[in-house]
Amino acid sequence: MTDQPVLVVGEALVDIVHRRDGSVDEHVGGSPLNVAVGLARLGHPVELATQIGRDERGQRITAHLAADRVALVPGSEAADRTSTATAELDDAGGARYTFDLTDVSPPAGEGSGHLHTGSIGALLGEPGQDVLAAMTRAQQQVTVSYDPNARPSLMGEPGAALAAMEQRIAVSDVVKASDEDMAWLLDRDLDGFVAEDAIEVLRRWVDLGASLAVATLGPDGAVAVHASGEVRVPGRAVEVADTVGAGDSFTSGLLSALLDAGLLGDRAAAQRLAEADAADITAAVARGVVASAVTVSRPGAQPPTRADLGLT
Repeated sequence: MTDQPVLVVGEALVDIVHRRDGSVDEHVGGSPLNVAVGLARLGHPVELATQIGRDERGQRITAHLAADRVALVPGSEAADRTSTATAELDDAGGARYTFDLTDVSPPAGEGSGHLHTGSIGALLGEPGQDVLAAMTRAQQQVTVSYDPNARPSLMGEPGAALAAMEQRIAVSDVVKASDEDMAWLLDRDLDGFVAEDAIEVLRRWVDLGASLAVATLGPDGAVAVHASGEVRVPGRAVEVADTVGAGDSFTSGLLSALLDAGLLGDRAAAQRLAEADAADITAAVARGVVASAVTVSRPGAQPPTRADLGLT
């Protein structure tokens, strides 16, 4: 495990969740923030570079991060308001989002042991180009991970979004996406999108430069492609409260296991990742699956602690 903090770059916001029974809840969220909190709860030092306002919701985010010992990179509170994501839950607990976002480039952070980014802030507009440049610089020194976390309502035409995402994948050591992301990006019906389809996409992303490419398959677990071969980990049967933050908890669990195994950090760690065996990759994917299962079993994006996962 690297002693230097993981730097997470991207949006922090408040999820406004409209439930089927008519109730409305607000939870601190945003994919990068969720990953940062998830990593912190799993015992890793974390810094978050983002943009929030100094309004009531921004103060709530700041308190939430402080409670889990996630440090805000200086300059992260310069927005004129705090972003929101309104989630409408279906009968199965699935969420569909609409967004009200600030459009400010995230500040840069230095001295990190690993860089993670993804979702909206890593892709859209000039801020997205700034993040791509930061990823390119960072990969000369440390490992980089990327979660596309597709948002169809914001990301325009799927083919163009895929091309932009693959620019970022090309400068990443680890990429994780969902089957839902992939189906939208390829203009496919999710109901007919199976593990073999995901593996085909993952192989392409490894060919682009990623050492490890992983796809989550909802209740069916996850698959991964790596130089050691293909890995498949089945899902965990749990009673679903909602799916908010499930993919982010998977990412946190995956990265946590790779950090614990010494497979993320400096470029020597990147080489170890490239040469890792199937057992190490399977263990990392499995931790992601278990972390995600814990999260969907309780309302809101509440990632597990090490104790929740039975880790010391």
